Amino acid sequence: MDLRIPLKPSTAGPQYAGWEPRGSVHSGLGCRALPGQRVPVAGGAELNADVYLPETPGRYPAVVSFGAYSTETHTAGVPTGSNEIGSPPVFTDRGYAPVVVERRGMGRSTGEQVMFFDPQDVDDHEAVIAWAAAQPWCSGEVVLFGTSYYGMTQPLVAARRPPALRAFFANEMCTDFFRHLVQYGGVPGSFFLSVWMGANFTAANYDRRLPEPARAAISHVTNGPLHPLLGKLVHREVDTMFGRFMAATPVEDVRGIYAHWMFDEKTRAESSIPEGSTGVLDRIEVPFAVVQNLSYWNLHQFGSYDLFENAGTPADRRWLVLGPPEYDLPVYAWQGEALAFFDHVVHGLDNGYGEQPRVRYWTDGAGEDGAGAFGTAHDFPPPEGTVTRLYLGSAGADHVTHRLATEPTGAGSNSWAAVPRGVPVLGGLDELANQLLSFELGVTEPTRLVGAVTARFTFSCNEIDSYVIARLSRIDAAGERHQLGMGAIRPVARTEDGARSTAVEIAVDSGHREPLHPDEPVVLRFSLTPAPVALAPGERLRLDVGSRSDLLRKGPGEGWAQFDLPVPPYLCRNTLHFGGESWIEVTAVP
Repeated sequence: MDLRIPLKPSTAGPQYAGWEPRGSVHSGLGCRALPGQRVPVAGGAELNADVYLPETPGRYPAVVSFGAYSTETHTAGVPTGSNEIGSPPVFTDRGYAPVVVERRGMGRSTGEQVMFFDPQDVDDHEAVIAWAAAQPWCSGEVVLFGTSYYGMTQPLVAARRPPALRAFFANEMCTDFFRHLVQYGGVPGSFFLSVWMGANFTAANYDRRLPEPARAAISHVTNGPLHPLLGKLVHREVDTMFGRFMAATPVEDVRGIYAHWMFDEKTRAESSIPEGSTGVLDRIEVPFAVVQNLSYWNLHQFGSYDLFENAGTPADRRWLVLGPPEYDLPVYAWQGEALAFFDHVVHGLDNGYGEQPRVRYWTDGAGEDGAGAFGTAHDFPPPEGTVTRLYLGSAGADHVTHRLATEPTGAGSNSWAAVPRGVPVLGGLDELANQLLSFELGVTEPTRLVGAVTARFTFSCNEIDSYVIARLSRIDAAGERHQLGMGAIRPVARTEDGARSTAVEIAVDSGHREPLHPDEPVVLRFSLTPAPVALAPGERLRLDVGSRSDLLRKGPGEGWAQFDLPVPPYLCRNTLHFGGESWIEVTAVP
């Protein structure tokens, strides 16, 4: 029955970062399924693994994907946020064998669940790699692939140096789970975590059973001609979907984790989530490629840069791709890039991958039509770049557009009103108490900005705490705004953590809190997400500063994976002080 209904493949989303390989090791090998394989792990537990093989007999490299989710609907093409393992027939057709695994206690796997990313999970992941390498259908070589959770587990196990592991390809990941996942800019990521837990960890998720033939049959609908229409429908209804997920009731253990993360574990020392791979990246030796979606903000950001900068892998065996902004479910992007990478690394194929620059980055506003194009660099931030300081300066009343300038401006200040999300206010209040400050720099000659973006604000507030969010945009000649990078900081949690900072991110120790003294200025330094941009004469670089995430972010329905934050905490007035005291730093490249 499994062989009579083949899975329908999909390569929706971007597949290659500005190139196409010269060839492949295999093609046209088909797909067959071995669902429900049992992987023995320590303590007598067994993990459920769905294995997908080429129809053509042989021994093939295994592609292991290890995550926290039920895999019952993964290969059906159902648009869930956990369907992030690619499309198995795409891999089997090219001579690879996907192995998609459920962690202990999830779905059909036995055993008791522990904290997400617990060392026990890494032990199990390592056991799965050894198991896959020993199977009669495997060549003895294993690679890793996946997005988000499936990407975040990869460096953890790669640092263990499993003998069979040859390479990994991670997409949109975190390396510091406390700073990049549980908290962002000093506050709990309550909105995203509610969506994530409600979508994936209800009793129905644990109990759901969907036979492989049904998954395959569904894939012919979801991955067929209706896929573009389905994608548009998902984007249109994504806010409604997320609302349902946030209203769902996860199992009790997961609710307990959420409660501790939100209310009790305010410091890294108190946090129950493991630190992540950031402290062991130097132990990684195998080649890897990592992809970062530039539309992400308070999720999956900065981990890719940490991995690329600090891994022990030789410099000429690691690659970083900064992809165009997008948000799609399920995640089928970058399968072609991964397969070309695996062909090159595992089989030694001269397909052009070895000639690719170490860094390829999507540049907003580049290309002949200005729609964007890939640039290249040998490192990130590009070493040939020149750090440029743009000073903030006043142009008068708070609500007007103020100045970004290459030289310090005169002394002065402007302020904005911080209004907690959901607090009722009078109609027309924004005319008297604006919630954003805006600054612009007119562009007079072609300018390309690539690399770290850092804010340094002299800030005061008439409360003991607030929240600061900064957003960069390109305003084209027609006046249309193109969103670039964002960053945020909680003023009371402004202490820098130099030991965890990278060339791209100023790490902030959110566990160390110093209450503000009303109206006394303090210095805030924080990072915005990198957003390469090509600015043409007549365009403007715009900086907006505020406190409400919903006034500054874009949403998944618009293609941007950005989630609200429970900020600001108080009704208050926030002030930026000028005269050479507040600026942003960007990096200009030739």
